[in-house]
Amino acid sequence: MEEVILVDKKDNIVGKCEKIEAHHKGLRHRAFSVFIFNSKGEMLIQKRALHKYHSPGLWSNSCCSHPRINETTEYAAHRRLKEELGFDCEIIEKTTFCYETSLNNNLYENEYDHIFVGIYDGIVIVNDDEIEEFAWINMKELLKEVEKKPDDFTFWFKKILNYNIKEIC
Repeated sequence: MEEVILVDKKDNIVGKCEKIEAHHKGLRHRAFSVFIFNSKGEMLIQKRALHKYHSPGLWSNSCCSHPRINETTEYAAHRRLKEELGFDCEIIEKTTFCYETSLNNNLYENEYDHIFVGIYDGIVIVNDDEIEEFAWINMKELLKEVEKKPDDFTFWFKKILNYNIKEIC
């Protein structure tokens, strides 16, 4: 059973809950989103695996997930980079934000999201259980694609691109 850390609007821990239950009930929980760029300034994006419990087959940021109980958010971000993309690199926390939205399958996101940014130029080895495909894309092309086909991208990714992109680039 995977649990998430429940938090208040200031990211103070208020409890824990099984991950799917938290998404069914729309309980605010701690999360992170990692944005990896290469030395050319291109962002690594991933298309979520088709069997994911929410937002399957949608394009999103490089990596995202939830820290485990008694795990720092930064440690969790490094762990998931290795688990999903087969590499690790230096990352810096740039900002945080809260968001809520309805998802598919009567699930809800209510996250206090920590945004991390890193630079990496090496090999990417995707975990097929997590990722359908990946791409490196420059910001101008990415923003055009999101405008042209918004339903192809995750809610949180679009929100970050719309409101926080200057803080992370």
